[in-house]
Amino acid sequence: MSRAAEPRAELLPVILGGDIGVYAFARAFHEQYGVTSTVISGLVPGPIADSRILRNVTVEDSHDARQLVDAALRVAAEALAADPGRRLVLLANSDWLVRTVVRHRGELEAAGYVVPFLDEELLDQIADKATFAEVAEKVGIAVPRTVVQDFAGAGDPQWRPAPVDVGWPLIAKAASSADYQDVEFPGKRKVFEIATQAELDDLWDRLRAAGFRGRFVAQELVPGDDTQMRSITAYVDRRGVVTLMAGAHVLLEEHTPNGLGNPAAMITGDLGEMFAQAKAFLEATGYRGFANFDVKVDPRDGRFAFFEVNPRIGRNNYYVTAAGANVARFVVADHVDDVALEPVVVTAEVLYSVVPTRLLLHYVREPRLAATVKRLAPDSVHPLAYWAGDGGAKRRAYVAAAKVNQVRKFRRWYPQPTGTGF
Repeated sequence: MSRAAEPRAELLPVILGGDIGVYAFARAFHEQYGVTSTVISGLVPGPIADSRILRNVTVEDSHDARQLVDAALRVAAEALAADPGRRLVLLANSDWLVRTVVRHRGELEAAGYVVPFLDEELLDQIADKATFAEVAEKVGIAVPRTVVQDFAGAGDPQWRPAPVDVGWPLIAKAASSADYQDVEFPGKRKVFEIATQAELDDLWDRLRAAGFRGRFVAQELVPGDDTQMRSITAYVDRRGVVTLMAGAHVLLEEHTPNGLGNPAAMITGDLGEMFAQAKAFLEATGYRGFANFDVKVDPRDGRFAFFEVNPRIGRNNYYVTAAGANVARFVVADHVDDVALEPVVVTAEVLYSVVPTRLLLHYVREPRLAATVKRLAPDSVHPLAYWAGDGGAKRRAYVAAAKVNQVRKFRRWYPQPTGTGF
């Protein structure tokens, strides 16, 4: 990608959060428009530290919505006081932060921000994994069998969990990550694989005791390893037109308790019928903005199921930009320039990876996929390795250390002996 292909000094992207996906957003804006983003977070973690392409603004408590909103309002006031012609684009890349932005849309827009997200009513419907399954089934989208466990009344001594009959093993996870994020209990994970009724009962007991009062979903487990997963990223403009559709074949996911399911390596490409179903869902629901779908292919028969839609671009969004569709362009054309872009379907083949190639090949054992990884590896992309625009010594050292740390994490949480060693 060329740096500063279309210099736009009036643009000011303001991004809430501090993970690798936030940096990827800032990188996309810098590559496309040559602009420096402002990032608002509680701390300044490695992915956004010591960067030349963003400015850090910190708040005391990044879990306090009011503090985040007030910080964004201050950033807007300062920017517009210095230059009334600035165009402010507010972005976020976690479910909770998206909800914060959507709930405060009125005052943020009044302060001068473009807020490129769906409306709150639809957010409540589809960001919840339980209602997503219900909506998806209505519009003909394939989903796994799902049972919802509602903990709203779990404070009552008479409360009992509803029976679950999806078969064993099954997957259990919070319907809404926003409801789950501040709940703490021993053994907390993002996703639980449950093998028996006793294990499920124990999970329900721990959630109840921890004060969780949201909803959990128990879903049919679709078999297969990480390579059966697919990721889809889309953008729907204000007219309701799906102007971006991109996807990737996941090769390896993270396996730490809090990162389980986050892709660590993917190959981009055309996902055919999956794209068609994702597009149908977005159009049927009146969706707007970025969306990210998790899909899994059943190795037994090749059928696939949509697990969820995230109301945001996704942590690993740089795979889209790396494959030739810079994500910043879709937001700016739609909300700043009021230009109707022709729809783009990304078909280029690119290896996106945050792990060393040797580690990746330790897990990708299918010969065809392994051969593709080896072919694409010399030109693989890492979202933090932006040497053309952000190649300072500290950044390079952090990326190198992060790769080494990936080896440590996989050895601990997902050793999966294959006889090849690391």
